Amino acid sequence: MALKRYVTEMGMGVDVHGGDYTKAAKRAVSDAIRHSSLNFFDALGKSPHDMIITAKVGAGDPDAIDKSAIAEAFPFGTVTVEPTLGGLDVPGVNNDLMVIVNVVVLVQFEED
Repeated sequence: MALKRYVTEMGMGVDVHGGDYTKAAKRAVSDAIRHSSLNFFDALGKSPHDMIITAKVGAGDPDAIDKSAIAEAFPFGTVTVEPTLGGLDVPGVNNDLMVIVNVVVLVQFEED
């Protein structure tokens, strides 16, 4: 079986105070998926649970991403989270750190 991609969706999330990359990544996932309404399941003979989702997460400190917390932000599908260097760190006032995280959500299905 081969994987075929049907959806590519982007999102951005920010933690304005505290430098929490996971919080910003969860917000980026929410930003990406709340802009989508997937209506092709019946046409494909699939269900939302059949989705194979890859979430590519760009953050200033990819090792600080809690991959399981990001995977739980998706309501359906089998999710793989791939943190990578990206996003933006912005020094704040009084040693506060603002972090911006970008997410690309790829939805694929197994096909014959």
